[in-house]
Amino acid sequence: MASHPSFNDNTSNNESFADVLERGLASPRRRRLIQGGLGLSALASAPVCAPAVAAAASVQAGSPTLGFAPTAMSMADSVSVPEGYTVAVLHATGDPLTKADRPYSNAGLDDPESFGRRVGDHHDGMHLFYLSDQGRFSAKAARRAVLVVNHESSADAQFFHPKGQTSGGMSGKKFSQFGGKEGWDGGARPGSEVVKEILHHGVSIAEVRFDAAGVPVGYLQGSALNRRITPETPVVVRGPAAHRADIHRLFSTRHDPTGNTARGTINNCGYGYTPWGTYLACEENWAQYFNIPAGGRSADAKLTESRRRYGVARSPMPEVLPAGYTTQSQGWFMVADAPDRGQRFARWNISAHGNSAAEDFRQEPHTFGYNLEIDPADPRSVPAKRVAMGRFAHEAAVVGIPAAGQPLSFYMGCDGRSEYIYKFVTAAPWDPADVGRGMAAGNKYLDEGRLYVAKFNDDGSGEWLELSIDNPRIREFSKNGFAFENQAEVYVHTRLAADAVGATKMDRPEWGAVNPANGEVYFALTNNNQANRSPQQVNAANPRSYVDDGKPDSGNPNGHIIRFREDSVRASAFRWDIFLFGAEEGSPAGSNLSGLTAANAFSSPDGLWFSPTTGICWIQTDDGAYKDETNCMLLAAIPGQVGDGGPIEVKNTNAAGDAVLSTQSSFLGATLGEARLRRFLVAPRGAEVTGLAETADGRAVLVNIQHPGENSRPLQGARDFSPEGLESTWPANGGGLARSYGAGVRPRSATLVISRKDGKRIGEA
Repeated sequence: MASHPSFNDNTSNNESFADVLERGLASPRRRRLIQGGLGLSALASAPVCAPAVAAAASVQAGSPTLGFAPTAMSMADSVSVPEGYTVAVLHATGDPLTKADRPYSNAGLDDPESFGRRVGDHHDGMHLFYLSDQGRFSAKAARRAVLVVNHESSADAQFFHPKGQTSGGMSGKKFSQFGGKEGWDGGARPGSEVVKEILHHGVSIAEVRFDAAGVPVGYLQGSALNRRITPETPVVVRGPAAHRADIHRLFSTRHDPTGNTARGTINNCGYGYTPWGTYLACEENWAQYFNIPAGGRSADAKLTESRRRYGVARSPMPEVLPAGYTTQSQGWFMVADAPDRGQRFARWNISAHGNSAAEDFRQEPHTFGYNLEIDPADPRSVPAKRVAMGRFAHEAAVVGIPAAGQPLSFYMGCDGRSEYIYKFVTAAPWDPADVGRGMAAGNKYLDEGRLYVAKFNDDGSGEWLELSIDNPRIREFSKNGFAFENQAEVYVHTRLAADAVGATKMDRPEWGAVNPANGEVYFALTNNNQANRSPQQVNAANPRSYVDDGKPDSGNPNGHIIRFREDSVRASAFRWDIFLFGAEEGSPAGSNLSGLTAANAFSSPDGLWFSPTTGICWIQTDDGAYKDETNCMLLAAIPGQVGDGGPIEVKNTNAAGDAVLSTQSSFLGATLGEARLRRFLVAPRGAEVTGLAETADGRAVLVNIQHPGENSRPLQGARDFSPEGLESTWPANGGGLARSYGAGVRPRSATLVISRKDGKRIGEA
């Protein structure tokens, strides 16, 4: 996930340190450790006050180990993997999906409209779908397959154009990530540039070519299954039948006053897949694509408060921007040379200039922030916005282990500082006969269900709080002119509903994953800063924060991974612990709580994925705190289970470590050590590692490399696209690959295929 929001849109009072103090849990005596490293199952009945002992238990002897030597940290412009592995590119930004389009120039010379027929940019979440001889989804290996890939951001759109973005373009950093002076400078935009920037977003679907051993070796250009889902693709709006009329009113725009349909998807980061064989493209940092031009009118107080909570266009732009100032938008509505501006570009202008929502695009932001379901096996199918699963900065929609006759559960993170973890439980019980039924099955399972948000208690327990208009805390909620009128508003303004019920603020929930061995759910909590996670704002589920005055990465810059166990899908309660804390290997023990070494130190966990064949938990990073020592990475872990460790005490200090600013009790899983946690891959310069899929036999994995060279500065001034002006020239430089890939020198996101020379399963001994 390429975003690092510096702002916090969650100003609710949920689960602050003051709450902990009020419950009397901040007393030093109540923070002592429990004798003997009790697991969480025993902790439920243990007294709060207990003798202090050492931290979590270590792994028992005889546990399995990983079968590769750890990959060293690296700052090279290359992909690094263990000895005995081969790496090749399957496809990269701009590769044509049709036979009619030319190979990507990688020099900004490609037809703008062709970007809707090319592989998009900023590769992210993905999944490999096998297809039967009849062309339907197959849960088993088959001769044909399609790869579905998310495309997250246009932060590196300067590489799409001959000399970078011209008037009104980006200033160099990701507009969806940073406030202040980063983003659009307020000038008019050329339509040819904006079309490229819009169309490269969304999702790419490409048929995969296999060799005789079943290893992917590329994609099939011109396949009838190849297609793009872009921000302009028609989609349908779905939700519970009882609330559909109210939902459609909230989707009403000039494009479709009925609100029955909408257009496309954008900023797709994490993903999900369903047991019936469809793909869920999660819409993440969609809010920052919108703006109100100078002289534009904001909407009523209710809509204004919802926009504030989601980070959408906080106020109209001034007539003249101060020198050097830019907004957080791409300025896509400021296209002066396009006759269809009213429909294609003006949708990003959310001022209330009409007499009603049906006459302008004030409600266009309501049409984003969902899980978009796509049937990759049927190019004629129409994607659907699954409104009942809630609207927020969706980061993953991972399904629990299906059981016939039982409901399905989907676990979702909202990627933002101090945001929440959610769960959707289907009303319909799972029927394996629905495998391969595509969007019809999606309507059955994803239209109707219950939506919940997580509260993590300090004693290692947790509870799911239902987001229902029948909940008095939601029905009676009122803030700055916003109040809920019906259940449809709960789905569309989900963040505010979660605020109302008292959910726990987390350190940027990103990808989730379910352990196939036991059904436990893991979530990456990427990081948080001092402003939003100070030593006085910690809680048991987010216990770590330090202060380093003058540095922006104070707080919890290295992140952690939390996990929880439910007794059943319908369970309203769970038990949790922290699987791993990210840290640099040289950090003090009070910060390096998981005992990381040079072989497995990491920071800012982002992507999470469990292999169904080996059970390995793969951890991907998108890091800014560790970049002075290493590029981002992929690690392999062999997990245990919730409660295999014990309670710990976290001491939050200043940078020197000589002053304890707060203490917080928490629960940490068993120490993995190098035998059960090792670095597998290191990315090229400037890239994050994200997205993971594997072949059915586990003998090849696919990994995405996103935004190599993101810190290049061939932008508004020098427009220098020579290698000397670029942070990275990968993959054209061939760094770590079986062969170089593509024309030119500009860096490109790409999907890798990694296989073993000995033909064994990836990562195993």
